[in-house]
Amino acid sequence: MGEYAVLYALANLNGHQAYVLPQMQAELGKIFKISLPVIPQEVADSIKWKHYRLHNWMSPEYFNISGQYVKLFGTPYSWTFYHHIREEILREFTFHDNIKNETNLYLEQLKGPTVNVTYIGVHVRRGDYVDEMPKNRQGVVADKNYLQQAMDYFRLKYENPLFVVTSNGMDWCRENINNSLGDVYFAGNGQERSPERDFALLAHCNHTIMTIGSFGYWAAYLVGGETIYLTNFTLPDSPFLNIFKYTSVYLPEWIGIPADLSPLLEKQEKSM
Repeated sequence: MGEYAVLYALANLNGHQAYVLPQMQAELGKIFKISLPVIPQEVADSIKWKHYRLHNWMSPEYFNISGQYVKLFGTPYSWTFYHHIREEILREFTFHDNIKNETNLYLEQLKGPTVNVTYIGVHVRRGDYVDEMPKNRQGVVADKNYLQQAMDYFRLKYENPLFVVTSNGMDWCRENINNSLGDVYFAGNGQERSPERDFALLAHCNHTIMTIGSFGYWAAYLVGGETIYLTNFTLPDSPFLNIFKYTSVYLPEWIGIPADLSPLLEKQEKSM
């Protein structure tokens, strides 16, 4: 999604026609009503491309990308590329009707007889990040205290919040997310579902709690409601900060809750 949105925006900015490869069309086209035309793989393979690598924030040189056939590289998804055409990007990421109808029905069934429900989509990124963050990025993933703080924010603000939790670590979620108030629903009855179904579920909620990663970011961006995110999740000297800027990833109006870095700091002290 990030690559598509950045391609769309930069082509528009530079006055070029953008094309997507069949693989991108296959992945995004099964979910969204995207409009960019597809270039056949055999045609793409025959073209002598100018390779242009992007980092994950808008830079002045991107206003003037020259060349007749330009192929963009990198994994950008920052709002700084395309937020000025937000409505166009949201139209590109319009869900197919069958997905929209299925998801809305699912949410309607969750609330039961309760009225005036506010849906809060919760995405908890775990999986490979549990090891990747401390090992290679000097960072942490979200812990249960962060999720408790984020949920309590919405509980204080809305009368009938309903938290819909999706994750690639549902066992951890069921063990660590407090559901004593009965307002938390673990998608798929607590079993990990397909990424497409989870994403659609998050994107049809009213507000978002995300942890780390572009999956939660894009759900929050499509929702457009209030977003709470985990911030300062790396040590200040993390090499990850050479390619990642908090201000270019999270919108200014989103609410950041700092991560607890004490496990990393304690590990550092023990190794000294």
